[in-house]
Amino acid sequence: MQLWVGLGNPGAKYASNRHNIGFMALDRIAADHGFGPWRSKFQGQVSEGRFGSDRVVLLKPETFMNLSGQSVRTAADFYKCETDEITVFHDELDLALGKCRLKQGGGHAGHNGLRSIHQHFGPDYARVRLGIDHPGHKDRVVAHVLGDFAKAEGELLDDLLRGISDGAPALAAGEGAKFLNAVALRVTPPRASTGTAKPVTAPAPAAAPPAPDKKEATPARSPFERLKDHFKK
Repeated sequence: MQLWVGLGNPGAKYASNRHNIGFMALDRIAADHGFGPWRSKFQGQVSEGRFGSDRVVLLKPETFMNLSGQSVRTAADFYKCETDEITVFHDELDLALGKCRLKQGGGHAGHNGLRSIHQHFGPDYARVRLGIDHPGHKDRVVAHVLGDFAKAEGELLDDLLRGISDGAPALAAGEGAKFLNAVALRVTPPRASTGTAKPVTAPAPAAAPPAPDKKEATPARSPFERLKDHFKK
């Protein structure tokens, strides 16, 4: 069994924040793959389902970002999940919107949700890093992550979430490259060829041989024949 955790903050006020992209990813997976209804449990919202034989529990902690680890710890203890069976979906400032990366273990890079999970599990869980862009200066980071996605970003965000959902069965099966490829196909689909084949030109008909010169058509007369003509006159 696997425990997939989406990070975010609870409540309508935060629902469209960039910081809540982890919640958004799990909502799309649950809706697209027929997971069970969300229910309150483990200080969060839980939905369960399967990808073939792979059972997956989705968890959206409602402890607010800074205490996410409490909810994850409670759920992991209940389901007896080991650290390597936990995957966390979270926003990533250092990736452009539309980018998705997988990471196994590592630091929390100042992300408060990851920091809290580190306190309960250490660093060895898996992460799905979802790009939200960087505002350009550290003083604008808080306002950026707690701000809503712009209207102009909506289409790309939707493509990213659809790609995550497309690739979810591969992620559950441990096929990370296949998962990332599914995301890429949504975010940057292959372009249809717009070129047109050059028309096949029929070979030009062979030029007709030149008409014979009329002067050359009359055989040349010998001196003797010309002399005979002279006496006929």
